Amino acid sequence: MMKSSDVGRIRLALRDATMKDHRHVDALFSPYALDCRDDYRAFLIAHARAVGAIEPVAMPDRSRLPLLAQDLDSLGVPMPAPLPLSGEASDGYRWGLLYALEGSRLGGAMLARQVGKGLPIAYLSAVHGKGEWKDFQAALESAALKGGEGWLDDAVQGAQAAFALFAQAGADRVALHG
Repeated sequence: MMKSSDVGRIRLALRDATMKDHRHVDALFSPYALDCRDDYRAFLIAHARAVGAIEPVAMPDRSRLPLLAQDLDSLGVPMPAPLPLSGEASDGYRWGLLYALEGSRLGGAMLARQVGKGLPIAYLSAVHGKGEWKDFQAALESAALKGGEGWLDDAVQGAQAAFALFAQAGADRVALHG
């Protein structure tokens, strides 16, 4: 049995390994004014392009793609094609992708509060239920223990690939709209 002090060790290793990537993504998405219909629509399209590539490989317990599609449909926008995802879909890589996806849920509640009145917020409101983040961390630790040598390196590559997709989607919007 894992000690409670061990829970979060792998999450912290992934956080440290991807901190620069995470900051880059945050910087790319910070110009989006979520209270502005056009910016919010662009934000959701960018997320849909990244999440659409990541979720089929990461296989989260609760998919947010249908929620993204619902929000986009409310804005009169079809689901965009996902960006291409590169990398080997090993167990560790998949968990790295999942780490980035599940981590993005944490910020969803904060971002949902910034969304303009009358705009759809199903995607951003899909936050973790009570204890789900802690359960995810425990499952991540367990997968790492079973994964053996190289698992953490694969997980870091998966997380970095997820952040790279979000960065590409965010940068594409900046390149198109300034």
